[in-house]
Amino acid sequence: MKRALCLMLLTVLIFLAGCGTAPVRKEPEIPAQRPVSEYVNPDVTYAIDVFDPWEPMNRRIYNFNAIFDNVIFLPVVSAYEFVLPTFVQKGITNFFNNLTEVTNLTNSLLQFKFVKAVTTFGRICINTTVGIGGLIDVATLNDGITREDEDFGQTLGFYGLGPGPYLVLPILGPSNVRDTTGLVGDSVVYSMMIGQLIGHLGLDDTQESVLNYSLTGVYAIDKRSNEPFRYFKTGSPFEYDLIRKLFLIKRQFQIDN
Repeated sequence: MKRALCLMLLTVLIFLAGCGTAPVRKEPEIPAQRPVSEYVNPDVTYAIDVFDPWEPMNRRIYNFNAIFDNVIFLPVVSAYEFVLPTFVQKGITNFFNNLTEVTNLTNSLLQFKFVKAVTTFGRICINTTVGIGGLIDVATLNDGITREDEDFGQTLGFYGLGPGPYLVLPILGPSNVRDTTGLVGDSVVYSMMIGQLIGHLGLDDTQESVLNYSLTGVYAIDKRSNEPFRYFKTGSPFEYDLIRKLFLIKRQFQIDN
């Protein structure tokens, strides 16, 4: 009996000693939970010029965009996401991505990026046919042919045109004079293409206008749905400066590549 009690006591003491000396496990830090300001310091000078002569106006537009986004745009996006199943939303995204491949192809050719042009042309052919008009991104899923994003702003930059003054566009957000010009050019090409497609449906003028505006609205909602950015959620007290810097760096990177 005494031997059993001693053995039990010894076991308890070993257990307690093990608990006392066991290392405390530290949970790994999840980078996504850290604010953006810890990654990018807006006070650090990056290798890119910031030319913002219209800053007072740009800041007012930025604040307007934040109000519009929270009061109107995001509630509409939430309703869109609530009503439509995820697979339908994905199909809509794929459809519009396939339509805008035309501008990717055009700008790749203008920049003599022939490999990207061939890739984009292959995506258009595969997704338009096998992908049922672009509703399914077969090129990426089955063939691993990823999307190549090229726009007219990048084309202008490729030919040496500088960005010009920084500009915040109403609703659309960060831009500059060069990229705004490029956006207009891409929009003209996109509108002409949509007009040609709608024209083949045999609708009257009123029906064509309704369909055109409907597609434009759905495109805008779908694009905002796929954009994770939320105003004043970066964790930085200098969000305007941070977004401006990141946008200019991103655009320069896209032009260089």
